[in-house]
Amino acid sequence: MNVPPVRIIARIDIKGPNVIKGIHLEGLKVVGQPGAMVRKYYEQGADEIIYMDVVASLYGRNSILSVVEEAAAELFVPMTVGGAIRSVEDIVAALRSGADKVAINTAALQRPDFLTEAAEAFGRQCVVLSVEAKRRDAGKWEALTDNGREQTGVDVLDWVAEAEARGIGEILVTSVDMEGTEKGFDIELVKAVRDRVSVPIIACGGAGEGAHVQMLLEESRCDAVCCASLFHYDRLPLPALKSELATAGWEVRQ
Repeated sequence: MNVPPVRIIARIDIKGPNVIKGIHLEGLKVVGQPGAMVRKYYEQGADEIIYMDVVASLYGRNSILSVVEEAAAELFVPMTVGGAIRSVEDIVAALRSGADKVAINTAALQRPDFLTEAAEAFGRQCVVLSVEAKRRDAGKWEALTDNGREQTGVDVLDWVAEAEARGIGEILVTSVDMEGTEKGFDIELVKAVRDRVSVPIIACGGAGEGAHVQMLLEESRCDAVCCASLFHYDRLPLPALKSELATAGWEVRQ
């Protein structure tokens, strides 16, 4: 069986007009402008771009569609949009702006039927479940919403299984505990999610060097790796990461 290449995804968290970055989804600081950063990652060979409006759910609106539309007009890379995707109309707006997929977190936890409706209307390949996972106990994680601001009491592993049954096509798993720390991924979390679902998994949160990515791939069987700090701060530029992975025997898109 042919194993598809590992996808390397650049994540761009946006607040207002700026790209921001924090640690544990907190302490956000400006690190650049979205247009310039997206072009840079596109030219460096990013397989996909994930845009997250980190205050959209808080304020009930998504303000980044103009950024996506501008990028889509001249850059040919798959794009996923997340933040305040609450209705079929919101999905239509995101797709019309040039997005290929939408990432849904808060609205899905508030009304799980939304995932079913979205998958039926647009196809499962369009719907990404975004999970902000906070470790609560050994082998237990809670799903958070609103960019990690709100607790739900929902068990992550039960939630991903339900979401898959509702028709989602992919899962973006972000470890709140490791996000922004550059200390490595929560591999136990990714493995636990992998054991519960068969849809592709994008792992996010914690990459600080190429060895972290390699360890994640070796131990978790995830399908894609999503990085922010690693690329934003040039800890390991995207082409260098792909080169390291290829040298280690992983198939990546050049």
